[in-house]
Amino acid sequence: MTSVPVVAGGFRDGFRIVARKVTRVYGRQRALGNTTIELSPGESVALLGPNGAGKSTLCGILSTLVHPSSGEVRFLDGERPLDAEEVRRAIGLCAHESLCYADLSGRENLDFFARLHGVDAVAARVDALLERVGLVEAQHRAARTYSRGMLQRLALARALVHHPRFLILDEPFTGLDRGGIDTLAAILREERERGTIQLVVTHDLDAVAGVVNRVVLLRRGQVAFDGPAPSMGDGLRALYREHADAPRGREIAR
Repeated sequence: MTSVPVVAGGFRDGFRIVARKVTRVYGRQRALGNTTIELSPGESVALLGPNGAGKSTLCGILSTLVHPSSGEVRFLDGERPLDAEEVRRAIGLCAHESLCYADLSGRENLDFFARLHGVDAVAARVDALLERVGLVEAQHRAARTYSRGMLQRLALARALVHHPRFLILDEPFTGLDRGGIDTLAAILREERERGTIQLVVTHDLDAVAGVVNRVVLLRRGQVAFDGPAPSMGDGLRALYREHADAPRGREIAR
């Protein structure tokens, strides 16, 4: 398996993702309806919305783990559709679960996933990621001994191991202390500069403020807002209140 094509320290400009009129129905329940979204290199998108708005469904569809009931999702390099293997190589997923093996050490996990993805110079890549996420001292400990925050760091490193062109992060700030939040924010900024497309599902608006440059807000399975991200948490909270139909008096994402 070849590595992800990279030029001049970043990804080729032609890579993009286009979802058109995507709908997902479970029985009689419509989780997502007629949603269209296009994602381009260097976009870091906060995917916001109340519980049940369709965020997880959209992430599942864009990660290819969930098939839409109708509509289409295309992964493109220019106008050329990527084949299934290229799509798998393009996606890095950091989900609620770490997807790491509990009895393997942090280093062994990253080594395994790097080899699974056909990464060149595995040891060097693992060394760099352990340093990047702050797990050098814990690298030889079994993942089952890690705290929730340490597992979150390991999961991020696993998602990044193969230089993904599209990074999906579902509540990535959960369990992180202030240092961990700052580290993750710095990594996301670096990846955005490299041209990685990022989709960040979060309720922590303060943590994501200044990191993302676009907001897509879902309400009742449809896009209620799609536009530039305010740079401050207060601006994101105001935008959320305006478009998400939050119940009056409820505290929003503090």
